Amino acid sequence: METVVQWVRTSWTKRSRGHPGADRRNAAPTSFRLPSMRAPFVHEVFLNERDDFRPRFEARPGLPDRSTGCGVSLREEDGLLLVELVASPYGMPRRWRRPPVVRVADGEWLRWSINYRFAGTNGGEWSYRLDTFNVAHGTTSADVFLGAPTRHVDELAALR
Repeated sequence: METVVQWVRTSWTKRSRGHPGADRRNAAPTSFRLPSMRAPFVHEVFLNERDDFRPRFEARPGLPDRSTGCGVSLREEDGLLLVELVASPYGMPRRWRRPPVVRVADGEWLRWSINYRFAGTNGGEWSYRLDTFNVAHGTTSADVFLGAPTRHVDELAALR
């Protein structure tokens, strides 16, 4: 399966909820140029408040699975890639009604965005995270995720 997953995780605390920290956080990209690797692979990008939202990159060959902690489930059926986002069981708010599996055809790509609030993970303070999953099915270029997605699922919620 020629599939590429880019998982962009942006993490922050209350220091970046208001101006000027929120400006830097909101300016953080949700997609990046892919490394030169043969599909399938997972490209992880970490943007953290403590690093002033400078990206840190990791890439590994193969498809994501639950053992790697990647929050997306993939399977192929009738030439389509079926993508399901697995929400963090620890993040709030709870999402009782979730979008169904998304079908991605060869040559298409999906962006799935979800955000969370976590209690007590930062010295007892709340912390926050935006996960963006960019998933391409079929032959891709290094710049595939820099344009507009074929499909977009937005699970962004108001975080208190």
